[in-house]
Amino acid sequence: MSLRKAVLKSFNSGDYTATVQLAGSHKVYLEGITVSRDIPAVEMALGRRVAVVFFDEHNAREAVVIAVYT
Repeated sequence: MSLRKAVLKSFNSGDYTATVQLAGSHKVYLEGITVSRDIPAVEMALGRRVAVVFFDEHNAREAVVIAVYT
């Protein structure tokens, strides 16, 4: 399990998923990342920094956005 910093590129409030760009990665976006339901949708503004937990570092579908921060 690992914790990574990322920037929010898009948010789908219907299914609570996000597209994020990991810190240090200028070309790769991860799509369909699950977002914790503890985070209010209003906090998921584009460009916000987010914390992402990877339960399996080789499978992005096992990742969850757990926090937003400034």
